Amino acid sequence: MSEDYRTERDSLGEMQVPADAYWGAQTQRAVENFPISGITFSRRFIRALGVVKKSAAQANNDLGLLDDDKAEAIVEAADEVIAGEHDDQFPVDVFQTGSGTSSNMNANEVIANRAAEIMGSEIGDRVVHPNDHVNYGQSSNDVIPTAMHVSALEAVEKDLLPALDTLREALEAKEEEFDDVVKTGRTHLQDATPVTLGQEFGGYKTQVEKGLARVDYVRDHLGELALGGTAVGTGLNTHPEFPAKAAEYISEETGVAFREADNHFEAQAAHDAMSEAHGALRTIAGSLNKIANDLRLLASGPRNGLGELEQPENQPGSSIMPGKINPVVAEAVNQVHKQVVGNDAAVSAGAAEGQIDLNLYKPVLAHNFLESASMLSNASEVFAERFVAKLEANEEHCADQVERSMALATALNPAIGYDKASKVAKKALADGKTVREVAVDEGYLTEEEADEVLDPEKMTHRGILGQDD
Repeated sequence: MSEDYRTERDSLGEMQVPADAYWGAQTQRAVENFPISGITFSRRFIRALGVVKKSAAQANNDLGLLDDDKAEAIVEAADEVIAGEHDDQFPVDVFQTGSGTSSNMNANEVIANRAAEIMGSEIGDRVVHPNDHVNYGQSSNDVIPTAMHVSALEAVEKDLLPALDTLREALEAKEEEFDDVVKTGRTHLQDATPVTLGQEFGGYKTQVEKGLARVDYVRDHLGELALGGTAVGTGLNTHPEFPAKAAEYISEETGVAFREADNHFEAQAAHDAMSEAHGALRTIAGSLNKIANDLRLLASGPRNGLGELEQPENQPGSSIMPGKINPVVAEAVNQVHKQVVGNDAAVSAGAAEGQIDLNLYKPVLAHNFLESASMLSNASEVFAERFVAKLEANEEHCADQVERSMALATALNPAIGYDKASKVAKKALADGKTVREVAVDEGYLTEEEADEVLDPEKMTHRGILGQDD
């Protein structure tokens, strides 16, 4: 054996493990068994594993099932995992055993060996045993779904919700700033009756607000923890008080409200909460995609597009066309949407594949959810700060386009009827005139009546123009 390796053992026999690694034989087997994607679990999930192991040790210590010395060492080692000091000690590929057993044992071995060091022993001597002590009263089948929910809800509460609120605030600021900018509305990408630019941004703001509400709704279901169900949900080898105590410690560690699952069989065999919660993420991604697309269209040009918004100059837009500026941040948001939709397909399919007493898609569910939450969080903040906040209205162009719009004829309906209004619109288009000009020229309205009936600003409010209040 090279000096660069040490011998570790598990139930299948000896394994050669890198000498400086805290992981043991089972992790090494997983490294060799699953050279599939090169993708390992994210910081958020590794942190959650540390939180679960720390809380389990504290609960077992309270219950007299784990002595003080070992519990203290496990807690200290788990704290280091929580803090990110050992992320390089979690080398197992996401695509592994469907229960996530490899990652659970990875955490058990790393924490056990580090705890042994803390107690003054050598790595690998098992003075702190990965199964008997770190994993006491637990199974991969309840640890991994618990870590899934802990990492998912922490990602939602600490990253996604604040990021979405940043975007909401940016959109709200533009709603107020653009409140008096009257512009042409568009349906079917064709001219429609006037709106204000502020009204459109108010719609975008409300989309984000409703996204926040959708995520808020799923938080309760993500707050349920499978821990305490052990292998199949019965809780064999676990103290009756362990699940509730561990959940309390997890809540204390994270500052997020968690509780024992309503039903441990459901919590391990089905992952509907993950599917439901990711569905909210997919919907939010769709909202951001819609907003980004609209802002790209409204800022198109600068001379031969809609040109109602002036976009920020974040970077040169072309390697060949000098002076070209593209809506690069909005395009990044569009691409995030497509990735989240793909992730949602994996999450919804995986969550539906529980068989009898266990769902075997836990790692891919966790990975895809956390990737989506992270991308949406980052995209929302970048979109808010580097694009939305820097948008400016081209007020003169908006006013000119409104006056030239054929859709102003809609306001003529109550005054002269649909058929005559249609003739006015068609003649205005054919003759290159405005609706106002044709309505007066044809004798349908006087100048004063036209000013009242064809006031674009008044058209942005509910009501019938030209009638007495």
